[in-house]
Amino acid sequence: MFDLNKPLVQWTLLIFLAFVWGSSFILMKRGLVSFDNTQVASLRILISFIFLSPIIIKNFKKIERSQWSPIFIAGLLGSGIPAFLFTKAQTYISSSLSGMLNSLVPLFTVIIGLLFFGLKLRWLKIIGIITGLIGAIGLLSVGGGFNLNNDDLTYGVYVILATICYAVNINFIKIKLAEVNSINITSFGFLLIGPLSGIYLFTTDFITILQTDPDAWVNFFYIVLLAVFGTSIAVILFNMIIKKVSPVFASSVTYIIPVFAIFWGFVDGENILLMHLICIAVILTGVYIVNKDNNLEKKEALKMQNKN
Repeated sequence: MFDLNKPLVQWTLLIFLAFVWGSSFILMKRGLVSFDNTQVASLRILISFIFLSPIIIKNFKKIERSQWSPIFIAGLLGSGIPAFLFTKAQTYISSSLSGMLNSLVPLFTVIIGLLFFGLKLRWLKIIGIITGLIGAIGLLSVGGGFNLNNDDLTYGVYVILATICYAVNINFIKIKLAEVNSINITSFGFLLIGPLSGIYLFTTDFITILQTDPDAWVNFFYIVLLAVFGTSIAVILFNMIIKKVSPVFASSVTYIIPVFAIFWGFVDGENILLMHLICIAVILTGVYIVNKDNNLEKKEALKMQNKN
């Protein structure tokens, strides 16, 4: 296959992963041309469940009874709720703005860890968090070139809520599902939320749209790409990378995702302002500071272990 021990392979996969995740926002936008936001989200979850079914069947006996409830919660926080929040947001805000706000995940991961999971409070983390939040407030205020009184703020908050879900999920998995393989967490999460999404989907006018909208099948294909690549394969690739490289290296994908989101937005004719770029640079500076502090914290812990 490919040798993940080689730096070139690691960087190639990381950039590919950022491209896939950064392209998710424009694919959602395409899906929303024919389908409403709940249909796009339901389709994404259902198709991901179908695609991951072979893994589910193969590993079904590996999941213990006590693990099903935490996996269900992880499925809701990591995939289910964010899927609906992102598509709701993109009924108004641009795909590029959505991708920029998504870069808040590492910052909220630290904040949630500090508030609820016993993460240590350090000044460098505080500086990083404040820096990132200043950038986020700036993005919301700039929006699509409008004012804070407008729906850019409201719909941007949907993306922020989705990033908070991701952040809670990351911390929750560390505490409640540390012993479960991350691919199994993802796959079985979709087993528990996928059929529910499918049931809801077929209570809507989804079939009618496919039969009457001449562009529906093309836009349905974009949603398939979103589910298969932007959700299923992306998670598997990320898990492959995280096993071979440091968490700091893996987390650098956060810096690259907005670049592709902005690129696709620009290609699609979205209004990219200089203030957008300045604000995303502020957010990523905050992420960098937080990651640097995490790295320093690990080095200090390692020194203490060596002394003992």
